[in-house]
Amino acid sequence: MDNTTLPECSVTEHVLQALLSVSNSSILVDSLEDLVQVCKTADGREDLSAKNVLPTVIQLVQSLSYPSGHYLLTLSFRLLRNLCAGEVANQNSFVEQNGVAIISNILSSASSLEPDFGIICVGLQVLANAALAGERQQHAIWLQLFSENFVALARVRSQKTCGPLCMIIYVCCDGIPELVAQLCGDCGVTIVKEIVKTAAAVGFGEDWYKLLLSRICLEEPYFRPLFFSLQHVGGNENGEDTEGGQESFSEEQEFLLKNVSEILNERLNEITVPNDFALCVFGIFKNSIRVLSYATRGRSGLPTGSIDIDVLGYSLTILRDICAQGTLRGCTVDTMDVVDALISHGLIELLLCLLHDLEPPAIIKKSVNQAKDQEGSNCSASKPCPYKGFRRDIVGVIGNCLYGRKIVQDEIRRKDGLLLLLQQCVTDDDNPYLREWGIWCVRNLLERNQENQQAVAELELQGSVDVPDLARLGLRVEMNPATGRPKLVNIS
Repeated sequence: MDNTTLPECSVTEHVLQALLSVSNSSILVDSLEDLVQVCKTADGREDLSAKNVLPTVIQLVQSLSYPSGHYLLTLSFRLLRNLCAGEVANQNSFVEQNGVAIISNILSSASSLEPDFGIICVGLQVLANAALAGERQQHAIWLQLFSENFVALARVRSQKTCGPLCMIIYVCCDGIPELVAQLCGDCGVTIVKEIVKTAAAVGFGEDWYKLLLSRICLEEPYFRPLFFSLQHVGGNENGEDTEGGQESFSEEQEFLLKNVSEILNERLNEITVPNDFALCVFGIFKNSIRVLSYATRGRSGLPTGSIDIDVLGYSLTILRDICAQGTLRGCTVDTMDVVDALISHGLIELLLCLLHDLEPPAIIKKSVNQAKDQEGSNCSASKPCPYKGFRRDIVGVIGNCLYGRKIVQDEIRRKDGLLLLLQQCVTDDDNPYLREWGIWCVRNLLERNQENQQAVAELELQGSVDVPDLARLGLRVEMNPATGRPKLVNIS
């Protein structure tokens, strides 16, 4: 395409000659392609900044129309993106030349009707690189795009556009709690909701999506409004039963829980979650256990393909990791507050009930010496694990809550949960690593608790119950010569 056949006849001679001169080219397309390559290096960007190229490119963009000038606009966007990559002078010039509004207007045209993923992606990359310069650029971008333009861009179902959009929003909000609150308020929550729906539909390829979710859901108290904004139409935020045969949760809610579970697991040592987040997840878990009334034995781990079962599993693993933070970093005031809040809302009691209602691990079931008719009645009342690892995850939460908490140790003893937890120290095909989690749980159950140790020692001597090999826990039973009663002795 030579300069005489350009469809964009509004390109002024002044702009054309300026770009041809700086690139030593005779054709505009060649000039732009050459300059894109030049400014891939820091020296190239600095040189072009000294030659004041960016304002000329902005003028070129203004003179082009979309979609007729698609190719030249794409080249111009690539050039602006590279010019703004860490070059402060260019980043400042971009704002001074009203680049944010000019790019935004083209993005609005490109995202309507049939979205142009390519040009939207590069346009967002321009804004993302400009935003990295600092507060001035971030403020200009936020004012221009929040909230309607952000919503329109979030509704573009493309993995290519999701990453840079998340980067822009994250960078603009970084260190400014007021903007995070605005983002998750009545006007802004739709933006993040649409981003989650896009990621659920097409996936996400960059870490910016996870960083944004981490900030909103785990570092700030905005998980609840986001989660319930994704519910089915007519869904109940209070977690009450819904009418009809549809699943209780939406696909996007399940996807969000999966993402948040992964993020929390990756950043256990960095993040202390807010109480509101922990209690909201516990509420979701309590609502999700209704699936146990009709679920069959799971044939796989998470994800299972059932939204409600996956919500059950992901909410449980999030609770496990929340309660693990004290074991990894020590029981600080913050971690104690979160776990204590969960315990005070009935977490341990609920988990013990769920564990009791599950059919026992296969090895325990086989060793129970009962009459056939009694065994049959018990089996019919027991529930199977809805996914491989459900029992293990319950034991994991209990074990983490037990760490350094005598109140939990005593609660389990008072609720006759000692034997139940002892029976989890076995291998089980449906629950990988159950034995390891069971041992961890029983260690924390017995540590520095004489009452629990005494009760377990008596269970061992009875011989009519299934207690795992205590030697594997570093313990053995001895008779106390002073009292004539059994006691546990640490042999590890």
